[in-house]
Amino acid sequence: MRTLKGILLGAGMTTILLSACASNNGAKMTVSGLNPAKFDSIIGGKKTELITIKNQSGMEVCLTNYGGRVVSLSVPDKNGKPTDVVLGYDNISQYADTARTPSDYGSSVGRYANRIKNATINVEGKTYKLRANDMMNCLHGGGNTGWLNKVYDVKSKNDSSVVFAITAKDGENGFPGTVKATATYTVKSNNTLDIVFQATTDKETVINMTNHSYFNLNGDPSKEGYNQVMYINADKFTPSDRFYIPTGEIKDVAGTPMDFRKATAIANKYDPSYDQIKNATGYDHNWCLNTFKDGKGDDKTVAASLYSPKTGIFMEVFTNEPGIQVYTGNFQGTGISCKHGIKYPKHVSVCFESQKYPDSPTKFAAKTKGWEISNPYLKPGEKYYSHLAYKFSTKK
Repeated sequence: MRTLKGILLGAGMTTILLSACASNNGAKMTVSGLNPAKFDSIIGGKKTELITIKNQSGMEVCLTNYGGRVVSLSVPDKNGKPTDVVLGYDNISQYADTARTPSDYGSSVGRYANRIKNATINVEGKTYKLRANDMMNCLHGGGNTGWLNKVYDVKSKNDSSVVFAITAKDGENGFPGTVKATATYTVKSNNTLDIVFQATTDKETVINMTNHSYFNLNGDPSKEGYNQVMYINADKFTPSDRFYIPTGEIKDVAGTPMDFRKATAIANKYDPSYDQIKNATGYDHNWCLNTFKDGKGDDKTVAASLYSPKTGIFMEVFTNEPGIQVYTGNFQGTGISCKHGIKYPKHVSVCFESQKYPDSPTKFAAKTKGWEISNPYLKPGEKYYSHLAYKFSTKK
């Protein structure tokens, strides 16, 4: 989904007190070329840091507790060269400057990822007005005041895993219920980044968490990424209007540029005259995954994949969720210098957001046909669980 959307419009710069910790001043650079000291800060009275997790197979993932974000993800290419495959910044200042460098790069999004129409939900017969930050809609839980710009607590960490925790108060951005949530990131021995989102609430609410990493597997994010080969395991998708809100239809991908059931270069499918692509200036849509059947998601079967013929890096995506939003960097290309000073062009990346369908609170409450599998409601005593995994390998 878009990086520089209405998500953070009107936001002022988050109050930052930079205070590089002496303990990190001598820290060595990460494999991806990050300086941990540039992530040591105090934001909103809470300490931020860079955390590195890795395995013995050449995979390194660097994260910050600011937004529970993946900052870099390095895996070997076909020649064994470590390659950072996600977009982002190389310092905490840019992540936290929601006025000049707004982004959702790599974040753990909550309380509700994607859009809710007219920023309104109905829970237990009561209407709640949410924070509108994407025109009249609520996007990613309220944008600059949502979880992607909160400092998570580091609940635990070791060489291969970190657990981020957050508590969202009742009424935050208009949402009912105090929610306690965690995002657990684990690097596995087979070069998989495994992500588990969990949450509980003290009052019925809606919840939809995801990771928002932008992938470019080519090893050069200064160039467009439409040469990447994409596969989406879905026979259907949910068309959207010009405001990116699903119409309520569930349409077949057959015969349209939305059909990625056979892996193909994105450029080969891209048709700017097709209404859905024209509206979004690229792909920014939800696909209804074939891996979700009978009310349960199969997170052992590939939901989507991405491949770079240039580096040979191959990524498979697994999830237990019913849908996946695929966004192709349509609003990148702003001229802002990002990680290592690179200015990302338009269509440089692909984001795979595992999720409940966009605007599920509206469509589910209205009993829209086909949306019954996308129940966004969480009640007290229930436990929310969402699984997402990115598995990397290479092809010669």
